[in-house]
Amino acid sequence: MIVRDLGHVEYRPTVEAMKAFTQARGVDTPDELWVLEHPPVFTQGIGGKEEHLLAPGDIEVIKTDRGGQVTYHGPGQIVVYVLCDIRRAKLGVRDLVTALEQAIIAFLSEFGLAAEADPKAPGVYVSSEKIASLGLKISRGSSYHGLALNINPDLEHFGRINPCGYAGLRVTSLAQLLAERCPSQADAGARLVEHLRSKLPLR
Repeated sequence: MIVRDLGHVEYRPTVEAMKAFTQARGVDTPDELWVLEHPPVFTQGIGGKEEHLLAPGDIEVIKTDRGGQVTYHGPGQIVVYVLCDIRRAKLGVRDLVTALEQAIIAFLSEFGLAAEADPKAPGVYVSSEKIASLGLKISRGSSYHGLALNINPDLEHFGRINPCGYAGLRVTSLAQLLAERCPSQADAGARLVEHLRSKLPLR
């Protein structure tokens, strides 16, 4: 498996690069994790409803091909795109979602945080507040898109939408929960990747 640290990258070209990678991959192409951060953007999944965009203001809204409703990406958030041959890994979509959730939960447990997943609303929650969102696309037996974990983003932006299509859903971050104990973005990203390696049967 290859891990690529892409840094701060625009949303549109990154999605196009994921599509191109997925279309070009063969049976022996290694799986990849792309670790990155986006500038502020709201993204609408394939089933996204306009009613969940409350007041996007000057932040661009992009319709995309992942599952799910609307979410926010921006600085202070770790995004990990999971480019995985799920047929080769013998994973169902639900298996992949569960593995991603369990990796995030294990990461958060390092800081003494008791997190949990919700089978009715994919993602990871701490005390009923969402700290990580998930959204995937499956094409040609392979996945792309992935997860977004809030380290220290501007949480005000989540108030401009119904996060993941849920009115009133509260969103939190590692910085809000840990204050001065919050790790740096780089350290958090490296540790999260290690948990993903342990939970995902990628190669």
